[in-house]
Amino acid sequence: MATTAQSVADVCRAAKRASRELARLDTVTKDRALSAIADAIDARVPEILEANARDMEEAAGETDALRDRMRLDEARVAAIADGVRAIVALRDPVGEVIEGFRLPNGLDVRQVRVPLGVVAVVYEARPNVTIDCTALALKSGNAIVLRGSSQVTHSNSVLAAIAVEAATGAGVPDGAIGLVAGGGREELGELATQEDVVDLIIPRGGEGLKHALKAVATVPVIYAASGNCHVYVDAEADVDAAEAIIVNAKTQRPGVCNAAETLLVHREVAPDFLPRALRLLREAGVELRADARTKAAAGDLGEVLVDVTEEDWDTEFHDLILAVGVVDSVDEAIEHINEHGSGHSDAIVTPSTDSARRFRDGVDSACVYVNASTRFTDGFEFGMGAEIGNSTQKLHARGPIGMRELCTYKYVGEGDNQIRP
Repeated sequence: MATTAQSVADVCRAAKRASRELARLDTVTKDRALSAIADAIDARVPEILEANARDMEEAAGETDALRDRMRLDEARVAAIADGVRAIVALRDPVGEVIEGFRLPNGLDVRQVRVPLGVVAVVYEARPNVTIDCTALALKSGNAIVLRGSSQVTHSNSVLAAIAVEAATGAGVPDGAIGLVAGGGREELGELATQEDVVDLIIPRGGEGLKHALKAVATVPVIYAASGNCHVYVDAEADVDAAEAIIVNAKTQRPGVCNAAETLLVHREVAPDFLPRALRLLREAGVELRADARTKAAAGDLGEVLVDVTEEDWDTEFHDLILAVGVVDSVDEAIEHINEHGSGHSDAIVTPSTDSARRFRDGVDSACVYVNASTRFTDGFEFGMGAEIGNSTQKLHARGPIGMRELCTYKYVGEGDNQIRP
């Protein structure tokens, strides 16, 4: 295994060597390795939970939302193993023909999907990412370099060691899975500048991590960063459905990137919707930060709501906090989302096909939902088995980053001794 005793450069070079063999590895061997990883996770649950307990003990003073992202239990460990098995069941993207055509001279040309090579993932808090990313990388023929946060060092180390042992025993080349210590900004900068050996780096974390990488990275980056997500309740929306959607989007797991951070409500439905919805949210423990129009429409609750600030509209709270505002139209909601959102996931609740179309076409985000919770932006939910993260960029990958997003392509031409005149 690539251990923390090795330098960042050594881990990356080992991954580069392994990537050349991985690119040619057959699907049967890759699936056998992934199955071995899943079985090993199931067999070593006590060891994993013991390591996670050490991380949780050391993070005793952190927020509840952060501790929830860090925490593993038997059900979550089982879900990690099940996620690996789900990837085994998926079609191998390597070698997939994207399109093919024949030139007038008879030369056959195919656009074929191939691995990127070495993918580095920098992530915060969530130890399941260690296995999710490893499984996606191996199935798509990529070597992976993992750099988790110091908050879950013990959990990440055990999970990575399990993956390495199981995968190499099943025929994956040494160095294909590398783990570097959490470390500080200096180490992050070293990883982000391994341009001769690392083909892509994906940060999975907050805006601080994103900005830290932007300042130093020479390796190509896909930012799986912040999720300042919105739910907009349109005029004449089904109030019961809108309540269920915003409560789910905000409270089901508030510390994740696809949780809603802002609720926007059309002025026509606000008097009926807001008193009920805000009461439900408060009962669920949500701190509500409201504009003046929301307070006016909230009835008795208006007096106890916190005043929203301009900063709140731009904030990914990662907690049971929600900014709430009233707007005059779907177009005003779209304008607000495009100005303040992060381009992650945004939803409209409406019976109107016209409003749905305007919202769908006007909101510039990776995932847009009509009459559904933002919580569905997830590789597993999208049938990808898992995800590296959710990209808010527009080049190469957007939305959940799965196996196909970890591939590039090459053109293969097959001819009969053609030469160019």
